[in-house]
Amino acid sequence: QVQLVESGGGLVQAGGSLTLSCQASAQILQNKGMGWFRQAPGKEREFVATLSWNGVPRYAEYVKGRFTISRDNALNTVYLQMNSLKSEDTAVYYCAAGPAYGSDWDRQYNYWGQGTQVTVSS
Repeated sequence: QVQLVESGGGLVQAGGSLTLSCQASAQILQNKGMGWFRQAPGKEREFVATLSWNGVPRYAEYVKGRFTISRDNALNTVYLQMNSLKSEDTAVYYCAAGPAYGSDWDRQYNYWGQGTQVTVSS
């Protein structure tokens, strides 16, 4: 059973930066695409970024140019570097493992972490 554990969330001022980490319990990252999603209070979960098994990233328009997704297969870890944070980025962030090509559709992901809270103060 694959387990994903996120870390790195916290409170940051608008304009600041945070880096989220997602560590997998098994060496599955080499064959899977990874995604980051987020859910703000009262809103549906939304796509943030995805990275294919061979390192091709895609981003939601509202984070493009500010967020960077990356992976270190040797460490079984995926990262989300978040810069120029805005108050509207406040949400619980989830990482997920799914199709090898990556996807912006959450239903295509098989495994999910428990989430980490990111709060951006204005």
